[in-house]
Amino acid sequence: MTTVTLKEAQATLESLVHGLRPGEEIVIFEDDHPIARVTLPVTDSAILNTRKLGFLPGSVKAISADFDAPLEDMRDYMQ
Repeated sequence: MTTVTLKEAQATLESLVHGLRPGEEIVIFEDDHPIARVTLPVTDSAILNTRKLGFLPGSVKAISADFDAPLEDMRDYMQ
């Protein structure tokens, strides 16, 4: 989070806004009190660039037939 005074924001607003990344914010202060917050929303493309569905297709070769069976240690609790 970046903080600037109102005068600084008035003088450099264009560069402040263009320097933001999705999800970042700028808080503008006047007389030591926050008066505004400028944010860029997190866009779908930003989310999709970090996690891609189907990234490891075919990585699971075989699943045991009893993969969801209770563990021996837990049998007493399951009854």
